[in-house]
Amino acid sequence: MYSEEKVVDRIEVLEQGQIQVRVATKVYKDGVEIAKTYERHVVSPTDIISPNEDERVKAVASAVHTKEVVDNYRAMVLAQLPK
Repeated sequence: MYSEEKVVDRIEVLEQGQIQVRVATKVYKDGVEIAKTYERHVVSPTDIISPNEDERVKAVASAVHTKEVVDNYRAMVLAQLPK
């Protein structure tokens, strides 16, 4: 019997407050892992956190995305826009 499991196996906070999330998809046959793939996504300080996001990612975002971090990130993004 085959089964599949998705788990957030890595959460990294980058310099500007972005949270990089790695999700591993593990495939099992008769309870033995036979394959694994990865996908990543980034949660920026100005993003609205999806209700479907992993609870640990939500907790990290809550702690890291302070008003100061959000304001600094927004200023950095605005400074990079063409004038």
